[in-house]
Formats: sequence, C-alpha cells, structure tokens
Amino acid sequence: MNSQLEELVKTVQHNCHIADARHAGDYTLCVYLLKMREMYRWEQGINFKTMLTTDDVGDWLTHREGVWDELEEQEYKPLNIEQQHFKAFDNKAINAVLGKQNLVYNAGLGIRSRPHFFIAELEKSIRHDDYTISISDKEYARDMAAPPAMAQGKHIFIRRESLRRVIWEILDDARVSGLDNPLTRAMSFYDFESDPEVAINQMTEFEIEHVIQHEIGEVKAGELLAQIAGDEIWNEMLNNYARTHAEIMLRAIRDHLADSITTLIKLLDDSCIEQNSASIHFYFGNLTAMRKHLAPKLVDAYQHWNKTGQLDQIQRVLEYSQNHWLGLSRKLIEQYQAGKDAAAIEALVNDNKLV
Repeated sequence: MNSQLEELVKTVQHNCHIADARHAGDYTLCVYLLKMREMYRWEQGINFKTMLTTDDVGDWLTHREGVWDELEEQEYKPLNIEQQHFKAFDNKAINAVLGKQNLVYNAGLGIRSRPHFFIAELEKSIRHDDYTISISDKEYARDMAAPPAMAQGKHIFIRRESLRRVIWEILDDARVSGLDNPLTRAMSFYDFESDPEVAINQMTEFEIEHVIQHEIGEVKAGELLAQIAGDEIWNEMLNNYARTHAEIMLRAIRDHLADSITTLIKLLDDSCIEQNSASIHFYFGNLTAMRKHLAPKLVDAYQHWNKTGQLDQIQRVLEYSQNHWLGLSRKLIEQYQAGKDAAAIEALVNDNKLV
C-alpha cells in the first residue's frame, strides 16, 4: 500500500470511527458486543476458525471506546485524492478517480440515517439491465456495522468481504445452537466440517447473486412506492415512526415487497432449483421475526417445501404477494397522510398479514 492510499484509508477509517461513536448506542448490548468481536477479528486479520474470547477483545474494546469519546463531536473529514479534495459523501466523484486504481468507495445512510463508510479493492463493476453493480473484495476501512450491500439510486454496492463475515456470524450462531433449522440445513450443502474457510467462500460466491437481486428489488420497490406519493414518502414515514414497532413493520413490508419483485423469483427459478436449495433454506433462515409474523403463509409454504420437496405452495404465495405488499403500502401511506399515529399503523398492519 503506497503512502497516498495509506492516508486515504486512514481518513476513511477516521470517518468510520466517528459514525461508530455516534451510533454504537443504537444496538442492544448483545448485538453491540457481537459486532465489536467481529470488528476485532477483521482488524487483527484473524481467520474464522479461531475462537475469540472476552479476554482477547476486552482491552481492544476499552481502547476503541476511548477513541470514540474523543471523536464523537468531530465532523467527517474530506478525502484527499490525487491532490483533489472531496466531501465524504461525494461518492460519484470519488469513485470516478478511485476506479482507475481498482478501488471502490461508498458513503451512505442506513437504518435510522446511520452513516456507513468503506473503501476496498474493486473486484469488478458490471452492468445489469439499468443498474451498475460494483463488487468489492478486500476492505481497507470499514465501520462496525459493515452492511454487505447498499443501493444508491441505480448504483448497487456489494461487499464480498462483509457478506462473507455476515454469513459466518449467522451460521456460527446457528451451528452453536445445534438445532435443525433453516440455517443448519443450508450449511449441510457445504463442507463446513473439513474446511470452513473454503465452505464460507463457496457459499458467499453463490449468495452474492441473491443479494444483488434483493438490492435491485429494493430499488424497484422504491420506484413503485414513489408512484403512490413521491420519492421520499416511505423514508419520511420511517423517520416519523422512528423507534416504534411501526417502524420495524414498515421496514419488513419494504423487504417483503422487494423480494416479491426479484429475490424469490430468482430463488424459485426452475432451471437451477436443485442448486438453489441451500439458498432457499438460507433465505428463510434469515427472515426476521417481524417478517415471519407478517407473512405466515410464506413460512408455512417453506415448511411444506422442506417436508415434501414441492415448491407449489411457495409459488402460489408468490403469485399474489407483490400485489398484497404494494396494496398494504398504499393503505399505510394514506393513513400516514391522514395523520394517524404509530398505534394505528401497527393495527392496520396486523389486520393485513399475508395469509
């Protein structure tokens, strides 16, 4: 790594620390400690086979929290690249320069407007219909959350290294439980016992396509919602109902809508259904409690497939799910525009599950 890249990475990591300092409190203590454990693993270059203990992470975590105390009130630094200064969120201009160096950068806002930053090696950039998809590999700077995918307009950023870590965390928790569940079923398609590093790489490679499909679905879902009441209406609703049960419901509905447009169609592709079996298990294993609550018919259809190998019930649910989620979204927007509170939103959602 040359000196210019070192300075750039240092600046991006500095901005990551500021974001972490301001938003670490967004997580429950358990989730926070898990994220910091994996942040420690990433910073120290420790492989997935190595078990980490509290003693390993404790001193590092204390020091990191001290760094945050000093940075929390600071502003995000501009990036200096080839003697040009860029604002931290000027992704398009920054990537126009970094792309020539096979690097990719992203600064975006996630849940509750939490900033995310990363800079990484650019593995490849591809066109997919109207979308530009940048897939990164080795990451040089990242925040503690490190979402594996983000869409900004029609530019989708897929982070292979972060996806690999997220998959590992999910599967490791499932493996420790020792129970028969969708995630352990997904793991059974790969040789995690002999070589977990190879297995996680194979699984990540296969899951990237489904992550891409979800992000495309998110963009298309946003376009459909914008046709109802403008580009910003859904985010406005999320902000208005922030930190309520209604917010969690709205996010789950948006995810269901996105997946009904793209992800589930790809997963149920008859031409590669045998190959997709692990991914179907993984998909349902990753459904949040809220998403399961809102779509009991979809969960039942998965259980039917798991027992019989027949996809007919999932396919039937998929036939009407997009219209269901879009119709519910329209009702929710109308309720929001009528000034209804979070309790009214929650009641409407509970009365309109996918059944």
